[in-house]
Amino acid sequence: MKNYKKRVIDEILAERLESIGAVLLEGAKWCGKTTTCEQHCRSALYMDDPDNRNQYLRMADSEINNLLEGDTPRLIDEWQDVPKFWDAIRHRVDHRDGFGQFILTGSSVLSEEKKKEIFHSGTGRFAWLKMRPMSLFESGESSGEVSLKALFNGDSETAWKAMPRCLADTAFIVCRGGWPTAVGHMGAAALRPVRDYFKAVTESDISRYDNVPRDPERVRNLMRSYARLQGTQSNLTAIRKDIASNEAMSISEDTIYSYLKALRGIFAIEDAKAWSVELRAKDAVRMSDTRYFTDPSIAAVALGATPKALMNDLRSFGYFFEGLAMKDLRVYMDAMDGEVRHYHDKTGLECDAVLQDWAGNYALVEIKLGGENLIDEGVAALRKLNNLIDAKKMMPPAFKMVLTATGEFAYRRPVDGIIVCPISALRP
Repeated sequence: MKNYKKRVIDEILAERLESIGAVLLEGAKWCGKTTTCEQHCRSALYMDDPDNRNQYLRMADSEINNLLEGDTPRLIDEWQDVPKFWDAIRHRVDHRDGFGQFILTGSSVLSEEKKKEIFHSGTGRFAWLKMRPMSLFESGESSGEVSLKALFNGDSETAWKAMPRCLADTAFIVCRGGWPTAVGHMGAAALRPVRDYFKAVTESDISRYDNVPRDPERVRNLMRSYARLQGTQSNLTAIRKDIASNEAMSISEDTIYSYLKALRGIFAIEDAKAWSVELRAKDAVRMSDTRYFTDPSIAAVALGATPKALMNDLRSFGYFFEGLAMKDLRVYMDAMDGEVRHYHDKTGLECDAVLQDWAGNYALVEIKLGGENLIDEGVAALRKLNNLIDAKKMMPPAFKMVLTATGEFAYRRPVDGIIVCPISALRP
């Protein structure tokens, strides 16, 4: 396809197609799943094709195997509308030699009701991958000089060049997001896609997840509350109170739970799980998830935040930037079959991001807008947490980093080895 810009997930997808029969690629609508998978397939079936959708649905009821015919890898786009595809593909993979037979894409996980139509887990036949909106490295807005993979492997470099960016540039990127249709545009054209996404989520997609009607106004109020509470470990009670005080609307915790489950199901929100760690002291580690959207632009549009508004409220801007950094770190850690968690204990000590690779190695990352005072805060938190870790039970972190919104260079501090790195220098 012309002008296709390679994504981090491309290499991951190619590798999995060489080792298993079918791959399921899930992620938010409009993040680029179909376009990416078209680079790897040799035939395709688009279940959301309006001209053929009804015909495909009728055929799936009676002769679903006919829909699986085609050169492999065969793409089944938006497969979740027909859960029967799962067992049909599993059966085809079992009885036909070779890897990389099918690619499935999905903009939502299956609801509990749809899961009842599936009889096999897919273990050994399917690989699950998640795709997110574009990271700065993918959009060409990071120099890529600082490789997380190299740091995990012991890279001892002390200085790297970043792609220079001021705070105003970062504020624009936060509000624009990593949506492929927005990247490369400026002004209103760049900010429009996420507004359209937000409208689709609140007015239709959240209800289509499990065919349960939901009030769009309540969805908007809940998403605004989630945006105000992003980067915190707020529970359902806190969310309910926030909605009551800011939106003048009463909503039960059961309803909040149901709505949040649906928002997770369509990949609009993606919380960070707590890090399990062995500490010298037996301080209680809080195990609550930290609240995030799958892209910070969703939080921005939920609150009506503009780049100018973020520049006028740097405290709030810090939370939005944290959402951007978490999204990019997740994209990069996927390349190492890893994950991103968080640390928070009863004393209030936090570590915004704990990066873990598949082998259990880990790194500690504090996320700050920048400036000497905030960087010093991040360094102090990293040092304190590092001193709490029980060295007899755990290896030391592969590296410690303060990740910033601005800066022309990334550098390793000679006194403690902590890396100060602009987000515009990172890559997998």
